[in-house]
Amino acid sequence: MKTIRRLIYVEVLQAVAFVSLGFLALFFFFDFVDELPNLGRGLEPYRMTQALVYVGLRLPNHLYELLPIAVLIGTIFVMARFAQSSEYTILRTSGLGPWRALRTLLVLGAGFTVLTFAAGDYLAPLADRTAQLLKARFSGGISVGTTGAWLKERQRYLSYNVNVRSLTPEGQMREVRIFEADSRGHLVSITQAKRGVFGEAAWVLQDVERTEFNVGDGVSRVDQAKMATLRWPTEITQEMVSVALLKPDRMSTIALFQYIRHLEANGQTSQRYEIEFWRKVFYPLSCMVMVVLALPFAYLHFRSGGITSYVFGGVLIGISFFLLNNVFGYIGNLQNWLPWVASGAPGLIYMLVSLAAFGWLVLRR
Repeated sequence: MKTIRRLIYVEVLQAVAFVSLGFLALFFFFDFVDELPNLGRGLEPYRMTQALVYVGLRLPNHLYELLPIAVLIGTIFVMARFAQSSEYTILRTSGLGPWRALRTLLVLGAGFTVLTFAAGDYLAPLADRTAQLLKARFSGGISVGTTGAWLKERQRYLSYNVNVRSLTPEGQMREVRIFEADSRGHLVSITQAKRGVFGEAAWVLQDVERTEFNVGDGVSRVDQAKMATLRWPTEITQEMVSVALLKPDRMSTIALFQYIRHLEANGQTSQRYEIEFWRKVFYPLSCMVMVVLALPFAYLHFRSGGITSYVFGGVLIGISFFLLNNVFGYIGNLQNWLPWVASGAPGLIYMLVSLAAFGWLVLRR
């Protein structure tokens, strides 16, 4: 059985690597074409070499998204080719029963699950952060939308709504606004700073304009002051600001969990980030679902040249899984579903389909 397992593992690994390489080359070409209009623009000349490095740094995120699909297509190709050449029939007569074949593929799927988790939780966030900083060197900073990132923090008797327009490549903040409100929700002060740096349990703001609204004895007074620097105590860290400026699907699981706790502690909705957190948990497990879904193809009877249609069917199944995964995330956010339901439902649906196919084509026939 060791020889049979080695045969299956080598064939599947080679097929998955080939499919992954093909997908990555395709996405590399598309991303590079998108970057061509930006050449020569920015604060510094955006050259061809920087564009190639930037596009290359985006490949780990593409690998994370495409690996379950590549596992499905590669495994289907190997199983269908074994069936077409009657190799799988020989393997069955050598003792490779359905349950043993299932266990063999599940072990292989577990390895792909670990690889997918490592790519999505460590390699992709680091590469994407490096790519954003590289792009910010030429565009002037990292920002989201037209107003930047909004964060909220509650302190003992006051609450703060904080807006950061962008982050520089050096990690400094630009155009910081802090709206301070009392326990009744009345606006107390507005602090605006052109720049800011992260300190220990505080922000150090520079070129500050502060407006205070004082109400007492029926008299309202507005005081304005300008300061060169101002130290603002806060628990909002540089990682939290970076999280707010980056897309949640490009964050690590730990960063998502910490940011969700921060949002909940300050009374903010965290539905979107909770869905993405559970998606990070469930998505790597889809590799095991894909190998189970591919096993029944080894028990089909192929005519000459019929293998291509089944491989094309595997491509459609993989694309449908990717689309369904995104659709459930958007619907769950709009309909306020339980985050783990919205994230785990696509994998559960495909797992039931794969088990049904395994039971019908493998066990009963």
